[in-house]
Amino acid sequence: MERVRGAGVYSAPSANQGIQMTFFVRRPSIVMTAGFLVWATTVALVAGQAPATAGAQMSDQVFKNVQILKGIPVDEFMGTMGLFSAALTVCCGDCHTGAGTSNPKWEDDPPRKRTARRMMQMVAAINRDNFNGRQVVTCWTCHRGSQRPMATPPLDRLYGEPTIEPPDIIPPATSGEPTVDQIFDKYIQALGGPARLAGLTSYAAKGTAMPFGDPDVYPAEIYAKAPSQLATTVHQQEGDMVRTFDSRQGYFLLPLTVVEVYPWTAGANEGAKLDAEMAFPGQIKQFLTNWRVGFSSTVNDKDVRVVQGTGPSGLVGTFYFDKDSGLLVRMVRYTNSAMGRVPTQIDYSDYRDVAGVKMPYKWSYAWLSGREEFSLTEIQPNVAIDAAKFAKPVPVSRAIR
Repeated sequence: MERVRGAGVYSAPSANQGIQMTFFVRRPSIVMTAGFLVWATTVALVAGQAPATAGAQMSDQVFKNVQILKGIPVDEFMGTMGLFSAALTVCCGDCHTGAGTSNPKWEDDPPRKRTARRMMQMVAAINRDNFNGRQVVTCWTCHRGSQRPMATPPLDRLYGEPTIEPPDIIPPATSGEPTVDQIFDKYIQALGGPARLAGLTSYAAKGTAMPFGDPDVYPAEIYAKAPSQLATTVHQQEGDMVRTFDSRQGYFLLPLTVVEVYPWTAGANEGAKLDAEMAFPGQIKQFLTNWRVGFSSTVNDKDVRVVQGTGPSGLVGTFYFDKDSGLLVRMVRYTNSAMGRVPTQIDYSDYRDVAGVKMPYKWSYAWLSGREEFSLTEIQPNVAIDAAKFAKPVPVSRAIR
């Protein structure tokens, strides 16, 4: 039986695990309050979020028996599947006949798939009838990782140690915080200063990556070229996992999936661009707009400053900077999908000097289809890099042991 991956991961921990925000409640999560909804997306639930990338395939062109999520790009469709997986803590095989085997029957209509369609229609109706079509209620709003929404508050949660999850859209701090410019200026100086950052125009890195739930560690390569080209390759057992961005268009390749390689579109492509720009963060102020400072928080026991900005196609980026060093500890970005925001979280650590610039030798990349823990062993600055490295990746399959 072949190993086949899907859009989401089973029993994945919360992407917000490890954060403690300054507004506390005695329950595991916070629902976004009405005051913050002015920042929420205003697109109807079952519609695409922005014009698709030229040549991008639509969901109903690629997948069989699509009845609700029609007319959206493949990457948005896969992100939506990931949201279902995370909200209910299920994997593809829980709803799709034969998923995870060499003979899946994606077109089948088992009871859970039919129920999922009704739930999508229900959520769309709630948002249409109560919030003028704004995407306020999602699967996660009620399910929170459980297949059956809880009807009664558990008292252990009510009176136990609070676990706090930040909202997607942070409330702006009213006092007691530095300005956006002050936070960014400290970050740039902590990295080495504007001149040294400007002197780093490319790099090639090697190391290892450990995927979530996989006991093995695989060779990894990263290529970056200023201002916004990035390629990350993990040579996994069953084939290469690749993310590329060529300064205009990004692609994703994951072996043994329903669609092995596809382009990012709309907000997801803007997110890939942001990842590439953050490889050369000297101009971070220009990467997004509408910057605002939130209340200080903690990430992995570090006190952090919180800054958030927005970009095209509904992109939202939240940055967490170490209060003491000024270095970036975490970036969380959100892109719109048919059923809610799709989060991607990158954590940075182990900064070292490379050509006079502080660069993270360890980071994790987490999203709804998995998480990889990267550890670099070498970074070569200002090297020539073939433009083909950033182009659409070509699948490279290997025999599975």
